Amino acid sequence: MKTPDALAIAIGPRVRKSPFFDATIRYGARAFTIYNHTYMPTTFTSMVDEYWSLVRDVTLWDVSCQRQIEVVGPDAMQLIQQLTPRDVSNCKTGQCLYVLITDEHGGIINDAVLLVLGPQQFWLSPGDGDILLWAMGVAVNSGLDVNVFEPDVSPLQLQGPKSPNVAKALFGDEILDLKYYRAIETVLDGIPLVVSRTGWSGELGYELYLRDSRFGDVLWEKVMQAGKPYNIRPIAPNMIRSVEGALLSHGSDITLKDNPYTLGLGRLVSFDKPDGFIGQQALHRIQAEGTKRLLCGIELQCPPLHCTNGEPWPVSFEDDPVGHISRCVYSPRLEKNIGFANVPIAHSGPGSRLTVTTTNGDVGATVVNVPWVQAEKIIPKDL
Repeated sequence: MKTPDALAIAIGPRVRKSPFFDATIRYGARAFTIYNHTYMPTTFTSMVDEYWSLVRDVTLWDVSCQRQIEVVGPDAMQLIQQLTPRDVSNCKTGQCLYVLITDEHGGIINDAVLLVLGPQQFWLSPGDGDILLWAMGVAVNSGLDVNVFEPDVSPLQLQGPKSPNVAKALFGDEILDLKYYRAIETVLDGIPLVVSRTGWSGELGYELYLRDSRFGDVLWEKVMQAGKPYNIRPIAPNMIRSVEGALLSHGSDITLKDNPYTLGLGRLVSFDKPDGFIGQQALHRIQAEGTKRLLCGIELQCPPLHCTNGEPWPVSFEDDPVGHISRCVYSPRLEKNIGFANVPIAHSGPGSRLTVTTTNGDVGATVVNVPWVQAEKIIPKDL
């Protein structure tokens, strides 16, 4: 069935509004989705228009839907170690790590950025899914001395090549010394924040974790004012840039049916972790046997796609169904239709030829290496 060109989303008290919700409306948000039970803007102008602002200038995103999970207490590290296959025992205060959260079968419940605020205090900044409830469930009968809860924390993302200029205007020269995947606690004119060199854009960027929701509107305006000389614009998380950079999206590219090896993320699994982790036996078996499927990059040979796939598109080989497209989009700077295909190992090698059934019919496609565009990590020294 064809999806209508325009759909409305009802606004009500059942779904949470972010502290920046009114500001996003004021600045022209035209569409929202519901992510982690929270309204998240998806369109201000258009995906392509916002993409060019992201890769050329600087952009501000309301991502309060990244509802933080705080794990605190004498046994906080031990609980984090149980939740993720990645060994985080050597993490230092101020460090950030990308982690996967797995179930007993090795399936991925969610992915998250782990922020280490202290030896006994951690935040998990997750994708779309109820990790809070999972972590609380793991902790409740664990016997660990730990508290798991959702703190009053609301992230903004400041992303784009000119984001360091805006960060410098807000926080001073010292912020330029903050290394990639590091975080600091700070205060901006009385507003308590954690600032990290992280983000979901592949461009230079920061995340501003507001620690008191009462300051939402004030913080938004301060960032927008500081960004005026650099042509700052509010946008939504941009699918074009995330696919270009092979930044995966939970719920589409990552599902419970997938394991770290399906995603090519076996490097995030440490079997020699002290005390083990949930899903260890299953993942050890999967590693030994070899994964049956792989998420790989794919290019579709067809005219430019004018919309993203609203549902997984079937992938076939010689008329036999073999997998699906999780996300695909037209990249205006690459002038290619690019995306991710979940297919058997036999069809996952670069150069493999497949057929994708789109809403406009069957098209040829080729498996390619990813990412198409490498992440920007180094801040220029001449700011």
